[in-house]
Parts: sequence; C-alpha cells; structure tokens
Amino acid sequence: MELQGIHHLTAITANASGNKRFYTETLGLRLVKKTVNQDDTSAWHLFYADGLASPGTDITFFDWPTGPERRGSRSVVCTGLRVAPDSLDWWADRLRKAGLAQGDRGVLDGRASLEFEDPEGQRLRLVADAAGPAHPWHGSPVPPEHQIRGLGPVTLSVNDLAPTRRVLETVMNMREVRAYDLADAAVHVFEMGPGGAAAEVHVAVHPGLQRARQGAGGVHHVAFRTPDAQGIRAWAERLAAQGIQSSGEIERYYFRSLYFREPGGTLFEIASDTPGFTVDEPLDSLGERLSLPPFLEPQRARIEAGLKPID
Repeated sequence: MELQGIHHLTAITANASGNKRFYTETLGLRLVKKTVNQDDTSAWHLFYADGLASPGTDITFFDWPTGPERRGSRSVVCTGLRVAPDSLDWWADRLRKAGLAQGDRGVLDGRASLEFEDPEGQRLRLVADAAGPAHPWHGSPVPPEHQIRGLGPVTLSVNDLAPTRRVLETVMNMREVRAYDLADAAVHVFEMGPGGAAAEVHVAVHPGLQRARQGAGGVHHVAFRTPDAQGIRAWAERLAAQGIQSSGEIERYYFRSLYFREPGGTLFEIASDTPGFTVDEPLDSLGERLSLPPFLEPQRARIEAGLKPID
C-alpha cells in the first residue's frame, strides 16, 4: 500500500470574500467547488485548484468567524505551491505589486523557492518544480506558463520527531530520504509513492515550542491521495490493525475520506482521487453555484439563508 502524494490541504479563513479574491485574482487559481463544511453547514468550504480540478492541486478553506492563528508547533507551518522553474521572478514581481511582504528567497532543499503570506497570514512557499503535468485554467489572470501547478511539499512542526517518524514510516509507508537545516530547526524529508515535491512531507523539529492554536491564517488538516474507495477501506483497516484511532470511512461525495491525528499533533486525512468534482457539475462551470452533496440537498434553502454572501 502506497499513498500517491498530497491530495489537498484545508486551511481557515475568516473572510470568504477576501479569500476568494486573493486565491483567484492574485494567485490565479480556479474556484472549482463552492460548497459548505459538511459538519458545520453555516461555514463555506471553498476549493481552489488547477484548470481540471486535479487531485493534488487543491487548497481549500473553511470560512469561520475566528481570530488569527496563534503560531506554534503540532501543526502545518508552511504549504508549498509548485510553479515552473523559470517563474519565480515573475511571481516575485506580482506579489510585490499586490503589496505582499515576501520572505526568504533562495534554494531550499535543492529547489528554488520564494516564501510569502496571504492577507490573513497563511504561510505559503512557491517552489520551482518541473515534474508532472500542468493543467492551466483558461480563465486565470496568470499566464499559463506561470500558473500554480499544484501542492507540495507540506511542512509540519513537531516537538519530538520519533513518534511522527514511526507513523510516517511504519504505518503510512513513507520513506525518510534526506534532511536539511533551517535557522530554527532540523527538517526531515519523507516521501511517498512516486516521490518529488508533490509527494513530500517535511517535518521540522522544534523542541519546546508552544502548541499552535487554530485560527484564521492557519491550516486545519492535510490530505494524502489514494485512488478510490477501496483504498480508503484498506487504509482504515491498516490504521485499526496498527492501533491508531481514526474516523473510519466518511462519504464526502466528491471523494471518500478518513481522518486521524498523527502523534506530533497534525490532523491527517486520506482521501480518494475519485469520483472528483465533476460528479455534480460540468467541468466548464465548476464553482459557479453552491454545490451540496445529496444528503444536504433537502436543506438547501436553510443552508443558503445562513451563509454570508461572497462577492
């Protein structure tokens, strides 16, 4: 059993309208699904991805009325966004014109990268990566050759590497392939499936760092790819056999999921590539209206009345 890479990452916003403007207009991603948090239907759940809504390209947001994240360990601390190797100069200029502060730029773990934050403090890193297909969105304000190609790598912070390493290696079948140093942490690189930036988890070790408190600008969970519902069932059985408590299989309509918390504190999800976002909308019109899974459709009027309008 092997996971095939990062499926999606879900973060938190307290400003759905501003979030939509930034991720579609500044970053040029496609809004591929406008739905609700299935466990809290008062909250929008917005999915941004590439032109084909491909697994491994979506960054998603729950819209919750909350204060800013308190940064710390036991959380995802940086989300990689892959771009073509010759795109970083273009992006540095675009982010500067958008008034966004830029962080470190250089070569990190052998890849050219550029760090920045979204308007709510979500920590992002553009990573030069030529691997894999690119599926640009024809409606993007970003030229096709510079569009974001997908997610990866994702960086977690833990206080103690050993318990997280055990789960990544012996339960999730990832491989520790190398390590590098940041100013404040040693970072261990684990890969899954085919490897490469789209299939890497970087674990930064911060002994004694306070625990993060979730809020706007923070990450809720990261999800990893398995092909189908059969894969989800197999992973649920594997986690149970390893003594790891999970949610069990959950039907999310656009994919099947299961959730568990790794020992370092980060919430993990395993999600299926199928059926995908075109199960209820044509590819050409994804994200243009509120989509609800069948079990919520009878509540559409109540749900729509309780949502803040998105402009």
